[in-house]
Amino acid sequence: MPIMETEKSNISRAEEVKVLANEAFKAHKYAQAIDLYTQAIELNNQNAVYWANRAFAHIKLEEYGSAIQDASNAINVDTKYSKGYYRRGAAYLSMGKFKEALKDFQQVKKIRPNDPDATRKLKECEKAVMKLKFEEAIAAPQSQRRSVADSIDYHSIGTSPSSSSVPTEVTIAAVAVAVVAAVMMIVGTTVTTVVAIIVVVVVLVVLGARWWDGRNGGVVHGSQIHDLDVEPEYSGARIDGDVVTLDFVKKMIDDFKHEKCLHKRYAYQIVLQIREILRVLPSLVDISVPDGNHFTVCGDVHGQFYDLLNIFELNGLPSDDNPYLFNGDFVDRGSFSLEVILTLFAFKCMSPSAIYLARGNHESKSMNKIYGFEGEVRSKLSETFVELFAEVFCCLPLAHVINEKIFVVHGGLFSVDGVKLSDIRAIDRFCEPPEEGLMCELLWSDPQPHPGRGPSKRGVGLSFGADVTKRFLQENNLDLVVRSHEVKDEGYEVEHDGKLITVFSAPNYCDQMGNKGAFIRFEAPDLKPNIATFSAVPHPEVMPMAYANNFLRLFS
Repeated sequence: MPIMETEKSNISRAEEVKVLANEAFKAHKYAQAIDLYTQAIELNNQNAVYWANRAFAHIKLEEYGSAIQDASNAINVDTKYSKGYYRRGAAYLSMGKFKEALKDFQQVKKIRPNDPDATRKLKECEKAVMKLKFEEAIAAPQSQRRSVADSIDYHSIGTSPSSSSVPTEVTIAAVAVAVVAAVMMIVGTTVTTVVAIIVVVVVLVVLGARWWDGRNGGVVHGSQIHDLDVEPEYSGARIDGDVVTLDFVKKMIDDFKHEKCLHKRYAYQIVLQIREILRVLPSLVDISVPDGNHFTVCGDVHGQFYDLLNIFELNGLPSDDNPYLFNGDFVDRGSFSLEVILTLFAFKCMSPSAIYLARGNHESKSMNKIYGFEGEVRSKLSETFVELFAEVFCCLPLAHVINEKIFVVHGGLFSVDGVKLSDIRAIDRFCEPPEEGLMCELLWSDPQPHPGRGPSKRGVGLSFGADVTKRFLQENNLDLVVRSHEVKDEGYEVEHDGKLITVFSAPNYCDQMGNKGAFIRFEAPDLKPNIATFSAVPHPEVMPMAYANNFLRLFS
């Protein structure tokens, strides 16, 4: 066949494959769509639409690094193709790279100046960048920041007789007004001028007090604590003294099921108690399961509270005889993240050996700011709790080892060989996750089907092959890696010659993926993995991402 006819045939066939890919995308079969778009690209790599469409499918699977690469290829093929910039900007936004996203949306606006949708999204991105610059400008140096947790004693909430009912800034303003008024009257200033000056002083003092409070970490003052008395009419769950009991946890769960809130007084107690429990743990926690006993590992829950309760219905509540490890990403995306995290924290307070908790990549400020947890906490509790949760997330361990044989981590393995368990124990984890290094890779990396290492499809961390897994296990005398971090159609996937299992416990992720959830039950002494799968259960009509940033909802 002549070259010209072959090219025409390939172009025609590529269009047919693209139609199939679009159908898979509409059916939320994003991995299948990616495979089909790849076939279309192989037949005709000079069509920008194929690259941009595959980028969109990668975004749906949270593979933002791959999405940026595909969108850039679309732009290289056609510099005037606005969707290339649009997709790349959306991927940058999802990674929290607002400044890079802004450049792409400015380009979209330049290409489509009269498009109201492009204008609206550009404005949202501009707002996000301006907010980021403002926060950077007023942020106190790390050395000067005060711990929110250290400023709160839940025992004294509402009980201190010296607690003033007048906010600090109001007191300061009142004193300032009195001083200004006295000085002005002494020098003979007119009443009108005095009033005007007083108004200006009040505004500046109040704003200054609030700004100073923000620089110092939003510390809870006596007046705020005084306002947290448990009202006599409060009918929700109550903690009697310092001990979190099973009866309290059950009552709290039942309240949450009926969309009732836990009183802030008890929320403070749970979060502050869990901080004390977590901060003394090592970065790598060893778990011992006696012979004849069992242990359950769950993956990402992502704020799907009613599916969490279904796990407990299927496998029993956490207890010393029925222990669990939840392997990170408790929050974000799902709109019941606060209920999830308070439930898990309460069980840990009740019995530290009944439940173990590992940090995921979403237990971080940058993710919580974008994907909903920060907005949800601010809506349901307060700004102070936003900072408090951020502090506590920095206390979460990074990995666990079960009976010296099973390595459990949220993300995956490393960019270098020779990493020992002692290296993981030595990580100083009390910080926001860095963008590189061992801690970053533990939280972000993913397995790949081919040997060796490759760039991360997420744009953070890396991809690692079966040979990397095998060497890590051999060098540390381990048998198996269990990790989470990725949606799987069946809720789990066994890879790397059976040496690595991914487990994901959020079924029908974000109410659209159609996947099952799973958990793994290990029986000692052989620790053979017994995997149970389950489907999503109904939840109240609050959509996922309900508390996420406005700009992100525009692209969902």
